[in-house]
Amino acid sequence: MSTQTADTTNAESVVIRFAGDSGDGIQLLGAQTAMSSALMGNDIATFPDYPAEIRAPKGTNAGVSGFQIQIASKEVSTPGDKIDILVALNPAALDANLRHLKPGGTIIIDVDAFDNRGLRTAKLDQNPLTDGSLAQFNLVEAPVTSQTRLAAKEAGVSHKVATRSRNFFAMGILFWLYSRSLEPALDYISGKFSEEVAAANEAALRSGWNFGETTEALARSFHIPPSKTQPGIYRNVTGNEALAYGLVTAAHLSGRELFYGAYPITPASDILHKVSRLFDCGARTFQAEDEIAAICAAIGASFGGAMGATGSSGPGIALKTEAIGYAVMLELPLLIVNVQRGGPSTGLPTKVEQTDLFQAVMGRNGEAPLPVLAASGPADCFETVIEAWRLACKLMTPVMVLSDAYTANGAEPWHIPDISSIEAIDVEHPTAISEDETFLPYSRDELLARPWALPGTQGLTHRIGGIEKEDGTGNISYDPLNHEKMVHLRAHKVEQAQKLYPVSSVFGQDSGNLLIVSWGGTFGPCREAVTQAQTDGLAVSHLHLRHLYPLPSDVGDILKRFKTVVAAELNKGQLRQLLRAEYLLDIKGLNKIRGEPFLISDIQTCIDSLVKQER
Repeated sequence: MSTQTADTTNAESVVIRFAGDSGDGIQLLGAQTAMSSALMGNDIATFPDYPAEIRAPKGTNAGVSGFQIQIASKEVSTPGDKIDILVALNPAALDANLRHLKPGGTIIIDVDAFDNRGLRTAKLDQNPLTDGSLAQFNLVEAPVTSQTRLAAKEAGVSHKVATRSRNFFAMGILFWLYSRSLEPALDYISGKFSEEVAAANEAALRSGWNFGETTEALARSFHIPPSKTQPGIYRNVTGNEALAYGLVTAAHLSGRELFYGAYPITPASDILHKVSRLFDCGARTFQAEDEIAAICAAIGASFGGAMGATGSSGPGIALKTEAIGYAVMLELPLLIVNVQRGGPSTGLPTKVEQTDLFQAVMGRNGEAPLPVLAASGPADCFETVIEAWRLACKLMTPVMVLSDAYTANGAEPWHIPDISSIEAIDVEHPTAISEDETFLPYSRDELLARPWALPGTQGLTHRIGGIEKEDGTGNISYDPLNHEKMVHLRAHKVEQAQKLYPVSSVFGQDSGNLLIVSWGGTFGPCREAVTQAQTDGLAVSHLHLRHLYPLPSDVGDILKRFKTVVAAELNKGQLRQLLRAEYLLDIKGLNKIRGEPFLISDIQTCIDSLVKQER
């Protein structure tokens, strides 16, 4: 959808994908485009896509790094399906991503990279620039490498350093094409690089802009007006950044010091990096020698009265499992963040899946239940982790928060809230008692939570450990009836979380023929597909679940009001099985396990198929 003006075309949205070698600065190129667009008031959604290897094989399809972004004057919640512009810095990048390009879309390629060596490395028998295979697209052959070297020559940098600046040349072309301001990128360059390298990058950026303005292959630039958003202060944020901000905010709201213990693992490491930079907010970080040490240190922090938190991905959560059960037995508040990735084992470290739901709900020895929440997108990570800590404090239990690689690395504008408007998290500790009084560390309140007694408080000395506790006293107990009672008490306590949940909200009619159920990072494509279906006059509704265990008490009634229910998830059907087991309903599944997020068209195809069956 576009309208022409005298000099530009006003566009409602555009989907761009940058692609090149993993050493070409593709992620930086995408991130700076996202930042510039956010500062111009556009709504954005991004999808970084890169190899797991630190330096993947150069020039090969396996080594291609990608970054997709949708820039819009309307609200968007996905980085888009088919792309309008593909920027490919080598033959492999073109070959790996051409299938995503719309018919008639624009390809901007580095023509210097399409030599015999580049084609051979990408295993291409013919040159796509000359064999006619790109005839249906608008092809822009840009001498990115040679022009970058020429522009950077006056900066006095080496040939190798000059070549590394070519991502900024590509950025300059795109910034001209879509009327982006150069100032944010120039500020980034001057603050990030040494004087000589900064000069080379700036020269490449301006040279790319000039190429866009002068080449006949790009006859017109485009303007994407600002989106209509709620007034306030915004910043561009990734899911991992939002989790970090949520952690320090939750600590502030509860009057705790944050202790975050973690061991580096893709794609959760950035949480540790970000929290470590927030030490002036009272955050303390511990990069442990392994996953077990990380969570055990966090449990110790919680025992001492701090906000204990730890984070990892699926393989790391597996290593933390025994300690998670330990925290369940101790009944201490603790946050465990799982940024899911493709598995099993090492699997697909940088790709997205939702395959750890069973692990989160059931992946511990013994009867060890805990609440499980999932964030729906980058900005929602902030609110989700605050709610999780609220539950942990009220119920005195560990709580797991699920994110995923798509949510963690993707970015969107975040409306920064007024912290004073967020409800405080009340935390009470029992006070000192005299020698004549008896302290019962496992006495219960109305939510079945035990008191959070701080070590060193007079009269509150009590036993902790992983062996079964006697009801009330917390002493070691092997009594069979006591064990059964404690198992039920811990389970009933976790079920109390339902009383603290908000009412579930159905998007669309609250009853009818078809309901799409989603969780986690699948929110965006599901909501956009259902919105489009409703616009087309179809009776389709959407229920997105943040609370996965225990399920909200009203979910069963909602599901029963629809003739057909489809659970859309990036796994073989884990939520579907939980819903079927809980409510004895014939839930259908829409599943994808390719290391890729859902496209809007995936959901639309499912909806269309089911609607036709009804007819």
